[in-house]
Amino acid sequence: MSKIINGKEIAQNLRDQLKQEITNLKTKTGKMPGLAVVQVGNVAASSVYVKAKTKSATEVGIDVIDHHLPEETAQEDLLHIVNKLNNQNNVNGILVQLPLPKHINEQIILDSIHPDKDADGFHPLNVGKLSVASYNDENLLIPCTPYGCLIMLKGLGIDLSGKNAVVIGRSNIVGKPMAQLLLKESCTVTIAHSRTRDIEKICKNADIIVAAVGKPEMVKGDWIKKDAIIIDVGINRIEVEVSGEIKNKLVGDVDFNEASKHSSAITPVPGGVGPMTIACLLRNTMIAFKNKEIDK
Repeated sequence: MSKIINGKEIAQNLRDQLKQEITNLKTKTGKMPGLAVVQVGNVAASSVYVKAKTKSATEVGIDVIDHHLPEETAQEDLLHIVNKLNNQNNVNGILVQLPLPKHINEQIILDSIHPDKDADGFHPLNVGKLSVASYNDENLLIPCTPYGCLIMLKGLGIDLSGKNAVVIGRSNIVGKPMAQLLLKESCTVTIAHSRTRDIEKICKNADIIVAAVGKPEMVKGDWIKKDAIIIDVGINRIEVEVSGEIKNKLVGDVDFNEASKHSSAITPVPGGVGPMTIACLLRNTMIAFKNKEIDK
């Protein structure tokens, strides 16, 4: 049976470190980091995520400035609010919770966030910096989910250099930045996606698989070579029958029960990557605060 990578525990350790560092920074500067959280509409999942992020931020000493806007908010009005936050001195990080209503262009909104306050690490300038920055640059604002995955991998205490890594998914949020981070660790990286041929064969040669494709339990046990490491980014809700009743169940992009028989380490869903994403959001907010107040 493979080792279960406990994202909750690792995220708690990171939050504890951040809390101590933020306390030290507050003593040094007399200020505390500020995170503006902008939610448009009342999508239930978004509300859950925002609540979790707000709670975690407050616990580590980050001041949260909340903006919950109605569903019908115009794109221009949202841009005005983001611009106001860009110029607000007590705001170090800005998070616009996705998805946005269909009448709003998400990319335009994300691009409008000042790159120095980009808590999610999605701004094109920060994505570009990730591609060209030196290996040990600790001041980067890095996309949260990929960075959380990397922290979990490095926490296993193995040498990542030279490992064959397969990233399933090519999104700007996870797949592409994940590949960049693994390249910086000197992995040999393959990005697979919906049009990849012989994807099972490619996965069978992987020492590391990061699954971020959004298809429930797509990666099967026989895709995985012995002792591979599996990071499952997927969060999918499916219906299962339990004692004659149909219930909802959260599963990843990997068939956990089968994959765990072959892998040396694997993340569960839930309790794996999810908590790390929130912890890395807090890390970005703290980094943005340091970049402004200490390293300016």
